[in-house]
Amino acid sequence: MLEILAITTPIFLIIGMGFVAMRLRIVSREQMQGVGSFVMYFALPALVIRALTQNPLEEVFNVDYLLAYGLGSAIIFSLALGLAVFIKKKTLQNGAMFALGMSASNSAFTGYPVAAMVLGPPAVTFMTLSMIIENLLIIPAALILAEMGRQSGGGLACTLKQTASRLIRNPVLMAIFIGVVIALSGFSLPGPVTKAIDMVANAAGPAALFVIGGAIYGLHVRGVVMDVSQIVVGKLILHPLAIVLAFLIMPTSDPLLLAGAILFAAAPMASIYPLLGQRYGMADVAAGALMAATLASFVTFSVVIGLMRYFGVLV
Repeated sequence: MLEILAITTPIFLIIGMGFVAMRLRIVSREQMQGVGSFVMYFALPALVIRALTQNPLEEVFNVDYLLAYGLGSAIIFSLALGLAVFIKKKTLQNGAMFALGMSASNSAFTGYPVAAMVLGPPAVTFMTLSMIIENLLIIPAALILAEMGRQSGGGLACTLKQTASRLIRNPVLMAIFIGVVIALSGFSLPGPVTKAIDMVANAAGPAALFVIGGAIYGLHVRGVVMDVSQIVVGKLILHPLAIVLAFLIMPTSDPLLLAGAILFAAAPMASIYPLLGQRYGMADVAAGALMAATLASFVTFSVVIGLMRYFGVLV
């Protein structure tokens, strides 16, 4: 137990620093957003490019991981959508936000720092693969369904066009493209450029955790406890279980792949979730779910790591 706390405690101490910095007004909301922009547009792309250019592509783009993580996330997405629309009788756009909250992890800002401490260097590869699934499958599916439910923006064709436009401008996906091109070309980056990429990439984990702490400051749960609880349980518990099921369906001989997938699935929902929730009429639910999931993950991460060690997934 002490070994597990030694891994998780520093992570949540940095999150706490971000929260305290906002609480004491050491940094403003705009300044915290600036740090988040640095992480999203510079640190994470540098991390991805470093992984793609310093490792063989066949090791980075692991098909078994992509299929299993994609299947597990799709299972939870479908179950959450069905729960919201057919059982809770919510609108399609609200159902899409339910599904998004349960199946899209905060791989960059929370999943990667945790996985890096538990798994070491392979964590960046798993982050890249997880974000491919999230950005090319889960988030587009949720946006398309939400726009269809809202019946605005010119119909399905316009929604698909808008979604494709967002994907093209996604900095992480752009970094994946750049990294693959460099790797395939056989071109070696100059030493100073490589050093600069390393320095920026190393800042990704701590800065991301600091931003998460600032993001949860001021969030409130206002009369939506039931919806928030269901989304949090779905994200922190059911999503990792679905990933385990997917790996059982498509077994792999490498337990490290399973460990990485579970850790990223066990992360709270994506940090953009409250922004999308506000757009589609679930502002309080989305904000409350992010706050509750982030706080609860201090416990659930420890449990997940302990269980993986008990069952031999982690050595």
